[in-house]
Amino acid sequence: MSGHSKWATIKHKKGAVDKARGKLFAKMARQLEVAARDGGGDPNSNATLRTVMLKAKAGQMTNDAIDRAIKRGTGEDDGGTYEAITYEGYAPGGVALLIDVLTDNRNRTGADIRNIFSKLGGSMAEPGAVGWQFARRGVIVVTGGDEDSVMMAALEAGADDVSNDGDGFRIMCDPSVVYDIRDELQAAGFAVESAESTMVASVSVEVTDTDDARKILRIVDALEDNDDVQDVYSNFDISGELMEAVGG
Repeated sequence: MSGHSKWATIKHKKGAVDKARGKLFAKMARQLEVAARDGGGDPNSNATLRTVMLKAKAGQMTNDAIDRAIKRGTGEDDGGTYEAITYEGYAPGGVALLIDVLTDNRNRTGADIRNIFSKLGGSMAEPGAVGWQFARRGVIVVTGGDEDSVMMAALEAGADDVSNDGDGFRIMCDPSVVYDIRDELQAAGFAVESAESTMVASVSVEVTDTDDARKILRIVDALEDNDDVQDVYSNFDISGELMEAVGG
């Protein structure tokens, strides 16, 4: 997970282009629709919807766009019918991948995912083959400040653990309170680089081979670029130096 987090940070620092932002908003809208369809349009009584709304707002999705997506989910506006599926697979080096999708065509999406693995050197796995390695957690990344002050503030806010991740501090917590802790840290003056509810691997795989690292990142990029793929989780750990070298 730490390597995967570094990769996300590197891509974020490169700057978001309009196409990438548009793709992100389309994926967030789909998540909002499904959350509203399954649990209703009131975030006060639908915890999943509330979490997705906070994620969408953190990504700078407008309130109007969020409201329209929720109305499509509750049937007030016309919307699509999406099915949630999780695919599992392996990248080179024994790296585990967990891929969450929302699709209106299971056959098309399954073929797309298999094609990505086949072309780029990975392999599909049977359901449950890698999923057991992951658990949903809240993850917050803070930059700046000293370790003692960050740890004290985070633990007082309800976090479970704080670790030094090289460029900053990685804070772990229950996913239901990740945005509450983020707000408390920001109010205390800490620079929060990211906060999300995500799947975290229990064991990481260290990758030192340049060719493997390049192939892994190509697979992750190709999966994330697919319109039906909502999230890609992995357990690779690649050093910052190697990440920069192959990710540039």
